[in-house]
Parts: sequence; C-alpha cells; structure tokens
Amino acid sequence: MLANPLGEADAMSHPTYLNTTRRGFLGGTAAASALALGDRAQAQDAPPLEEYTPEYLSAAEWAFVMAATARIIPSDGAGPGAIETRVPVFIDLQLAGDFGNAADLYMEGPFKPDAPDTLGPQSPLTPAEIYRGAIERIDAACTDEYGNVFADLDPTQQDEVLSALEEGPSTSGNTPDMAEDAGGGAPNTDGSTAFGLTPELKEFFSLLVQNTKEGYFADPMYGGNADMAAWSYIGFPGARGSYAEWVGREEDYPLGPVSISGERA
Repeated sequence: MLANPLGEADAMSHPTYLNTTRRGFLGGTAAASALALGDRAQAQDAPPLEEYTPEYLSAAEWAFVMAATARIIPSDGAGPGAIETRVPVFIDLQLAGDFGNAADLYMEGPFKPDAPDTLGPQSPLTPAEIYRGAIERIDAACTDEYGNVFADLDPTQQDEVLSALEEGPSTSGNTPDMAEDAGGGAPNTDGSTAFGLTPELKEFFSLLVQNTKEGYFADPMYGGNADMAAWSYIGFPGARGSYAEWVGREEDYPLGPVSISGERA
C-alpha cells in the first residue's frame, strides 16, 4: 500500500510514474495542455461519479479508467486526486468527441506501428480505439496473471501493471537503428506485447497519463477539475482578466481561481 504515492518520501520504492512530487508530476501540464478541447461539458449539477453514465466508455472501460486515474493521481496526497476532480468524466467526454475520433490528426497511411518513437505516432487507430483495444487486452492479461480485471486488483497490483505498461511500450531514450535497410528505423518491439498490447496500442499508457493530467487541469466546463480544485491547489488564478502585477512576486496570489464561465472557486 502506498501511503503517499506522489510524495517525496521513499521515492525509490515507488513505480516510476509515481516517483515525483504531485506538483512536479503535474506542473508540466498546468501551463500547456496538448489536448484539443473541442467538446465542452458543463460541470454544474454533475451527478456523483457512481451515477454518471459514460458517453463513450463501456462499464468495464469506465471501471478501468476510474481505477487507473486513481493510481496516477491518488486521493491520499497533499492535494485533490483524480477522482475528486472528476478526471474520468473528462476522459470519457474527450473520447466521445473530436479528440477520440482523431478529427485533428492526420490519419492517412502508410502506418508503421512498430517504428521507433523518434518517428512519432504510427498507429492507424484513433485515440478512442486505442483506449478500447488496450483496456480489453490489459483486463484479459490481468485476469490471466492475477485472477481479476485491472479495476478489481489491489493497489499494489495495479501499480505493477501500470509500471509494466510505462516501461515496456516506449523506446524513448534509446538510439534506434536509422539505417535504410531497417525501413527507417529498428522496430519498436520492446514491451509492445506487455499485458497483451500490440504495437498499434503501444501509445496507450502515454495517452492515459497525458489525458489524466489534462483532465486534472482543464477548465471545469470540460468535465474535469471539479470546483477548480486543482487550480486552487497550485494557486492558479484561472481565467481572471489580469494578474500581471503578481507575476514574479514571492507570495501567493490572494484570490481564488475563476473559470471560463465566470464561476469562482
């Protein structure tokens, strides 16, 4: 059991994706979120997560996303967790919309799914299809390995699975063979079959972490960052018209955040 997975203490015993402070892990996403937020969702009068009806995710997929995001940004740290900020709702709505359908991505071939990471995304699948295919395979592999699907594993087992997904599918940091006879680069097969994932699905873990952080910091109108709790935690003022005079001052901004819709925390 991880007492404080995003804390600084005992960092070496934690999975790599937890070996940082919560602020350090999330800080890179607070300033620049890469996800195209084309599908908006009002957070007012939002039902409790257990009563939420997903727009894209199946019941099994929803349970997986709930469990996985809860381990990536746990509830037992210094700030709010992914569950308290409704990150799973954000992910579901994005997968149901333009992001999930790859509306803004170039999706014409040729594709080389086993190409090295240096060549960028090579999957012929949309983000929504990657989520669907990866979750099904991971749940099947977890059942074979542990006797239960991912959502029903204990936290230690869930961390083992997420760590394996993090370490396996990526060749970041490796030097690929870019020789012409290698087809533009040595195949990225390292870990591509971890927990049943094929090369077409190898981007799943990076997508999951990216989308979790984006949902944590997005404006509440997109379904996550409920009550602007993440903004309040890091002292981000949100959509306030001007606070330039506070930039560079070594003191906390005295006012709470404001959402795009004008709501105040």
